[in-house]
Amino acid sequence: MTDEKRPPASHPHDHRPLARPTVQIDNERVIVTQWRFAPGAHTGWHKHLHDYVVVPVTTGELHVYDGNTTVPAPLRAGVPYARLTGVEHDVINPNDFDFVFVEVELKG
Repeated sequence: MTDEKRPPASHPHDHRPLARPTVQIDNERVIVTQWRFAPGAHTGWHKHLHDYVVVPVTTGELHVYDGNTTVPAPLRAGVPYARLTGVEHDVINPNDFDFVFVEVELKG
């Protein structure tokens, strides 16, 4: 995830704790980050500047806020998904347990 943060005018998740990113690899080709969400934590509003793949370590549901609506995103451990550059959102852990995923950003 990138640092280009521009939250919508009334961002409803600002009161939540932030998820903890741990960069595991950052080289000329990829950035690999483990994201750990405590219950109720969120990433904060951000825009992705690279194509990316997410590999859930935990099975459960996250919520994705796109600036207008929040939608559930059911995830299964080990089942990846990919998105393109330009996605803007906030990701929230609505669970009563920690949620972890690994994000692989492709630098091009």
